[in-house]
Amino acid sequence: MESTSYQTASPGEPPDLFRKESEALEKARLISADPAAVAGSYHEALAELIVHYERLMRETRRLIGRSDRAEREMQVLTQQLQYRAAHDALTGVFNRSEVIEQTIKTLRFNRAVMILLDIDEFKKVNDDYGHPAGDTVIVGIVNCLRTALGNKGFIGRVGGEEFTVVLPGIDFAGAMEVAEGMREQIAAHRFPAPVSRRVTASFGLSDNAVGTDFDTAYGLADAALYAAKRGGRNRVAFSGSEEAAE
Repeated sequence: MESTSYQTASPGEPPDLFRKESEALEKARLISADPAAVAGSYHEALAELIVHYERLMRETRRLIGRSDRAEREMQVLTQQLQYRAAHDALTGVFNRSEVIEQTIKTLRFNRAVMILLDIDEFKKVNDDYGHPAGDTVIVGIVNCLRTALGNKGFIGRVGGEEFTVVLPGIDFAGAMEVAEGMREQIAAHRFPAPVSRRVTASFGLSDNAVGTDFDTAYGLADAALYAAKRGGRNRVAFSGSEEAAE
């Protein structure tokens, strides 16, 4: 295997990576400029140039291949970092900061219903079964939300056991049906051992016109969620009313 030709450089100076190639090129130039040069000299210089040219071509292809691989790996790494920056590590749904950003973008051009939900008495799950079981419950809740939501909107985890669902462009009656479907999915779900109790969630909704800011939409949904909790949990309430569906 041919080794790359390096020239030992003086301290502080970079090595000449193409010393032999430069020497072969200079030799060919001298022969070309010499009117007395014989054919054999031309052949010798040409053969030497061919050898070095082929080596440079091989090295160039190798470096291009390595550069392409490095670029692909960098693209994959960048995508992974972007995903991790926007998603909750446990569930894969949007994290709080991404929920805020996506909601702001949605409400800039469209009306949207925000659903805020909280797992009822989640502390008891952690206390009775441990935090790993609590994580399993959270993942199960998200799966229920995905099933009921379909492609109608997006989900985010905004706290330990608190989630936000945003439904762009949907009428309020349709949003209530979605929220009720989520509540039913969760209430009917059976979680794996050691969790043996029924797990439920409470829901609060806010109906938001185009241009509503995130804090307003969230505050109204949070007030409705509080009403659902105060009304007995495992129910859906909407902003401005304590009416609930059970």
